[in-house]
Amino acid sequence: MGEMVSYRSNGGSSEGYLAIPASGLASPAVIVIQEWWGLVPHIRSVADRFAEAGFVALAPDFYHGETTSEPDEAQRLLLAMRMDEAAKDIAGAADYLAGRPEVTGKVGAVGFCAGGSLALWSATLSERIVATAGFYPVLPWESMRPEWVDYAGKAAVIHCSEEDGTSTAEGVQTARRAIEEAGGTCHLYDYPGTSHAFFNDDRPEAFDQRAAASAWARTLELFRAKLG
Repeated sequence: MGEMVSYRSNGGSSEGYLAIPASGLASPAVIVIQEWWGLVPHIRSVADRFAEAGFVALAPDFYHGETTSEPDEAQRLLLAMRMDEAAKDIAGAADYLAGRPEVTGKVGAVGFCAGGSLALWSATLSERIVATAGFYPVLPWESMRPEWVDYAGKAAVIHCSEEDGTSTAEGVQTARRAIEEAGGTCHLYDYPGTSHAFFNDDRPEAFDQRAAASAWARTLELFRAKLG
């Protein structure tokens, strides 16, 4: 089990859920970025799973204590989130992790739904973040204005649901082209027959156990290869 911590960000402080491997060994780090529901138990459990897999994991609380299970309220919270502040929170999370005594190696970022777009964006916000995994990203890139050139030498994977249009979706292809043109690598994975949010085992109407297991294994493979 992890714990809530505070870290310096945006000229002040932010909070997040921190999970540390029980082994006590120095580890690489991963930022876990929430869906539009907020820092809900599912996202905390994902951070715990990363800790069990040997990573120090931090899930920032972008909604500052608010969570919801209602789509209309989730949309309100997401629309109220300022992208410039989210960017500073992500960069601050990377700096915080890099300064932890348990952390050695580099930092990755993974996110889901809206957080999937934020995770892919994160590598353009901090030189510390060198590998990203976006699960069914949905936010339009123009709202973030990413400097894709900062992906040089970095790596990304994008996990695509069939419901969202698979890897042929315009937003996914925009990210792939930009990352590759910047000198990074980007691998796209399709999961036939899946709904949006297929990784979320708290959403039985969408969860797909086989696709989730495959996407998890591919994400761990990326981070183990790139974070050291």
